[in-house]
Amino acid sequence: MTENAYTIKPEFISDRVRALPSSGIRRFFELISNMDGVISLGVGEPDFVTPERFSKAAFDAVSRGETHYTSNYGLPELRQAVSDHLERLYGLRYDPRNEVLITVGVSEGLMLALMAILNPGDELLSPNPYYVAYLPTCQLAGGTFVPVATGMETEFRVTARDLEAHCTDRTKAILLGYPSNPTGAQMTREGLVEIADLAARRDLIVVSDEIYDRLSYGIPHTCFPSLPGMRERSILLGGLSKAFAMTGWRVGWACAPADLLEAMMKIHQFVIMSAPTPSQYAALEAIRHGEEDAQRMIADFDARRRLIVAGLNDMGLTCFDPHGAFYAFPSVRSTGLDDVEFAERLLLEEKVAVIPGSSFGDCGRGHVRCCYAAPRDAIEEALERIRRFVRGL
Repeated sequence: MTENAYTIKPEFISDRVRALPSSGIRRFFELISNMDGVISLGVGEPDFVTPERFSKAAFDAVSRGETHYTSNYGLPELRQAVSDHLERLYGLRYDPRNEVLITVGVSEGLMLALMAILNPGDELLSPNPYYVAYLPTCQLAGGTFVPVATGMETEFRVTARDLEAHCTDRTKAILLGYPSNPTGAQMTREGLVEIADLAARRDLIVVSDEIYDRLSYGIPHTCFPSLPGMRERSILLGGLSKAFAMTGWRVGWACAPADLLEAMMKIHQFVIMSAPTPSQYAALEAIRHGEEDAQRMIADFDARRRLIVAGLNDMGLTCFDPHGAFYAFPSVRSTGLDDVEFAERLLLEEKVAVIPGSSFGDCGRGHVRCCYAAPRDAIEEALERIRRFVRGL
């Protein structure tokens, strides 16, 4: 009997899942898996290993027998630490008892937020380009995803005017992701204040994905719910994955007014129960005592940022200065290739992996995402290979 002897009827798969778009990133990772000598500027995670103290806290917890479920909301100590952390950074206070929920990364937090607030047909506005999970998560929650165009001329910052131009009587919420994956864009406080005014006038909920909040260069990060009047109509998503090198630990948080968070927790308790207990202890150590480690890694990312942006601009791939996250988003239009052909040929001819910008929405066409969370020597070698590829064209 062959491995593919059995087939499943298409109708066995739900319509909403069959309607989901396939990931443009996944195909490139599959190509990379079959190639040797590839320098990847594709995967969006730090190359740093989790600091040893964080890992030890998890191992110590296991040694003590801390291997059981926690509260659905998460470890009380961790929720308190998250509340203290946000107050210290942004003057924003959440009650750790019922306004902080520990999630399995921001990915779960996003799903919980959209499932909790969207009814079928409700419209969700979000800047375009957007993180690959935004559109399908909205669809799974039953909402209608409405992308709002941005461009390099405004450094991919969305404006309140553009958002309002897309508002209808079905608009329920705005989903923001700044600093941005994929563009590296960072919003100014003034721009967010205008969006806050729009949300208040239109009576909209704002879901703010701030997983890259600590990775901000030159433009101070503004936590959206810290703006006047926004705490009561915002869901804040965050975590330690990016700035503390903890992607694989799968710990994030969602913060919101108690009624909103309770709606999210009702889903969380049936789908997840609680985030992994040892991971929560690692996160607790990181958030309490890991600031020095985080600052060291952030400084290194900033140096790599300047290296890759200068290199891309020098070879004629126009790249605005990304003020957040760890992505550069250069235009490749000068090469005469579209973003997909550029990425495919660069991978096959020079073994450098970047992601086509169109994977992140129509406004990403003509760009590629380059993740600089890679060792500096790898970035330097990748730039040399890209330069050789561009010259060859």
